[in-house]
Amino acid sequence: MPLTMVSDGEGFLIKKIAGKEEVRRFLENLGFVAGAQVSVISKISGNVIVQIKESRVAISKEMAQKIIV
Repeated sequence: MPLTMVSDGEGFLIKKIAGKEEVRRFLENLGFVAGAQVSVISKISGNVIVQIKESRVAISKEMAQKIIV
């Protein structure tokens, strides 16, 4: 399921990153790779704040939908 559908505070493993090569490369540079642990901190007006690799990153709803957990 996409990252936008998970509950706040739950940890998940990333299964795959969908989308065009440019989008996948951008997310990979932020640390979003298959097998990485990610948890949603909060959702604010559709945008998502996530914890990944001991960092907090804010991504848009469109980007979060491309991250499959």
